[in-house]
Amino acid sequence: METESIQRLLCTTIEGAKRGVNSIAFSPNGTTLASDNANTIQLSDTATGRKKKMFWVDIGENITADVSSVAFSPDGRLLAGGIHEPETICLWDVNTGEQRKTMRENATGASHWVNAVAFSVDGKIIASGSEDSNLYLWDVRTGKRLKAFAEDAEKVFSVVFSPNGETLASGNSGNAIDLWNTATGEKLKTLTGHTHWVFSVAFSPDGRTVASGGRDKTLRLWDVAIGEQRRTFTGHTGVIFTVAFSPDGLTLASGGEDQIIRLWDTGTGEQHTTIKGHTASIKSVAFSPDGTILASGSRDGTVRLWDLKK
Repeated sequence: METESIQRLLCTTIEGAKRGVNSIAFSPNGTTLASDNANTIQLSDTATGRKKKMFWVDIGENITADVSSVAFSPDGRLLAGGIHEPETICLWDVNTGEQRKTMRENATGASHWVNAVAFSVDGKIIASGSEDSNLYLWDVRTGKRLKAFAEDAEKVFSVVFSPNGETLASGNSGNAIDLWNTATGEKLKTLTGHTHWVFSVAFSPDGRTVASGGRDKTLRLWDVAIGEQRRTFTGHTGVIFTVAFSPDGLTLASGGEDQIIRLWDTGTGEQHTTIKGHTASIKSVAFSPDGTILASGSRDGTVRLWDLKK
């Protein structure tokens, strides 16, 4: 199938991230987009692209730090940010802008920043993966660490909960995806096939499939139940930094070093759309809850919103 190239923006490009954008997230109601900007998180109106709020990172004693990842709670009331400080997560009240908590692990071995954060389905737990292999679960109410997973790889780049909350997937520098039982901490499966680091993982809406992308320039689909690879997508000419399923599970979006967003049919494996416009690596993509908008964040310092209905 010949791919369609989309070069039209839904709204004004959101600019101003001087150091580039690492992570973006839609609010559950789809009206707000969060994106990191150095030591701040910007909330933008998805209809207009205008800035609504800005949250600053305060890790104590008038010290600030950059943000590496962002995630909304399922009810949209809280925003979590993974911070470029040893095992540190900040939590904000979305309505008031107040920084509610700073979660930090001070144990020996907690020496590197957090690469990824994700909320559990019920919003009670945050998972985090860090640059020094630590994979933790945190209690949102108390801010205390609940569980540490025995990750073998040196770095954890991506974490995501399954839709039912029972499984956690992590992508790592061991060229693999690990699946964990969130209740017991037991490693259920290790999905192998990538030939280099895995930077991004995502669960399909039905929880049966995990998608992954990484430094080997391939995008892969995995059967969660049996732990086997179902499909490999090729087409990117550089590192893949980000993958995301559409809400209906029929489309997979990917972005990376080649500055192109690619949309794939999850059933056939065909690439049906390419989206161009960014001028540097694409670090994060996200579908709006209704699937009509695709957002992308890039090292070029912009966030762009793309209309998938046109």
